[in-house]
Amino acid sequence: HCVKDDKCILKICVITLAEAHPLLQSGKTIKNINYQISANCSRLQNKVSGKSKRGAQFLTELAPLCRISSSDGEEYTIYSCIRGRLIEVNENILSNPALLQEKPSTEGYIAVVLPKFEESKSITQGLLTQKEYEEVLLKRRSSAS
Repeated sequence: HCVKDDKCILKICVITLAEAHPLLQSGKTIKNINYQISANCSRLQNKVSGKSKRGAQFLTELAPLCRISSSDGEEYTIYSCIRGRLIEVNENILSNPALLQEKPSTEGYIAVVLPKFEESKSITQGLLTQKEYEEVLLKRRSSAS
């Protein structure tokens, strides 16, 4: 992490649904969110302590964070997309799944991941800015019509 003016700056990644995700399209209702990834792995069992984030589950880019079921029977697996330590999952969306749709980029976040410091720069280089993402969506819409 970086230090400035006696403050520690952590480069964390908050995982949310992007606006074009099928679950955020009109008519979808979220039925269930499940952090139980397999018989032996639940993201809810992630217990983190201390400065070095001991006990945090290590995630690869392809590690599932949760599975979300919609009322139309579709199931979506949400992947980490980045390598790092799982700092927390948002348990509030379990009792209030509508937060995922109503406030996806704030209270409806899915998880917080702390990438390895050495990798944090390369991770952000591979991501789209909001403007780049909007351009991709425009191209996607124009090719669909």
